[in-house]
Amino acid sequence: MESLGQYLRDAREGLNLPLQEVYKRTNIDVTLLSRIENGRRLPTKEQMQLLVRLYGCDEHKSLVLLGAEKVLFTLDGNKEYKLEVIQSVSEKVRLGKIPSLFPELSEVGYKMFDLESRRYIGNKAKLTRWIMNIINEHTGGFSSFFDVFAGTASVSKAAIPYADKIIMNDFLSSNNIIYKAFFAEGIYDMGKLYSIIEYYNSINPDSVKDNYFSDNFGDKFFDYRNSKLIGYIREDIERRRNDLTPKEYAILLASLIYSIDKIANTVGHFDAYIKKEIAYHPLSIQLIKLLNPKNIEIYKEDSNILARSITADVAYIDPPYNSRQYSRFYHIYENLVEWNKPELFGVAMKPKAKNMSAYCTSSAPVAFRDLIQNLNVRHIAVSYNNTYDSKSGSSKNKITLEQIKSILEERGNTVIYDCAHRCFNTGKTEFADHKELLFITEVKR
Repeated sequence: MESLGQYLRDAREGLNLPLQEVYKRTNIDVTLLSRIENGRRLPTKEQMQLLVRLYGCDEHKSLVLLGAEKVLFTLDGNKEYKLEVIQSVSEKVRLGKIPSLFPELSEVGYKMFDLESRRYIGNKAKLTRWIMNIINEHTGGFSSFFDVFAGTASVSKAAIPYADKIIMNDFLSSNNIIYKAFFAEGIYDMGKLYSIIEYYNSINPDSVKDNYFSDNFGDKFFDYRNSKLIGYIREDIERRRNDLTPKEYAILLASLIYSIDKIANTVGHFDAYIKKEIAYHPLSIQLIKLLNPKNIEIYKEDSNILARSITADVAYIDPPYNSRQYSRFYHIYENLVEWNKPELFGVAMKPKAKNMSAYCTSSAPVAFRDLIQNLNVRHIAVSYNNTYDSKSGSSKNKITLEQIKSILEERGNTVIYDCAHRCFNTGKTEFADHKELLFITEVKR
């Protein structure tokens, strides 16, 4: 079997790429690239992924070659000894007994956050398979997908196997940084990020001084000790910013959000906190599990304005339908990402209102019609849940089912699909036979 270095050199030379050009595109030092090709140095898994993507190599074969050479590099002794070691490893792999001796290869024992691993109102994670199957079958397939109100981005993730191009949009800063971390292209060194995370997890909260985060949120949304640590970590990420690539910066912020979501003293949002003594659980920072699909466009704009400049096969729409303003529900994450340290007000410690959505007001039907009329797509898919008879004022839908259907039918033939689905409930309303609805409109030419 050929060596990894030879395989990579052949791939590079087949593209007529000089080492200097590879350096410009991957930020991997020319000397290091030369040593990798000459077999004097092995790339990290992250460097390997960059080279595989640039050269168009077979990723599976590249990882097999890398794994084999890593094992051989660690062995010492005579030929018979090496053969016995390899035979022993093969037997353990066959039996499923794989130790975590090489975490850089297997990541065994290191937990990482999936995209769906955080709490979020209106999350469609459990419905994505149903949604995408219907869209794909109804449209006969599509190559470009516009997620107009991407939210958690679980629907965009589900669209990856179907579409060659995905366009994501959300006007929250916290969602935008999460999209950049999971989806956006960019250079990053996972080894460096591991080291930073290990440092954060080694810090004793009692050694950390009070800060903006602990002063405002300590013993409210988070216990006092962890709130000091969260504030320190956020400041440290900002201090490191000049030494981080944009992708690394986004990964660290997204990892912080996902990690603190697990210990937040809330029911899943930050409109209020639970009024009781908070039990201390040590904060454990974990990295997110990157997706890095190809051909992703990420926007942070007003959806109605952006719609006028986007062309796609399918537009998927899941706007806020009730009075819950997401910028207020997730103000702590917005504050944490923007890090402007604004003055805060009220029991929930919110900043002055901004990024308020018309879809959460009585103007929602007007905004919805404007959006639908200005979409340049072949098909429109709209998610909707039947909570419009809710007894809770904050849960009452600002757009009725009849209004949505009427507005969509102005653009073309509309079909409605439904699926039983458990909704978010604060306890004020009982939902019998609650369903998620999916409207599919074939736009008139």
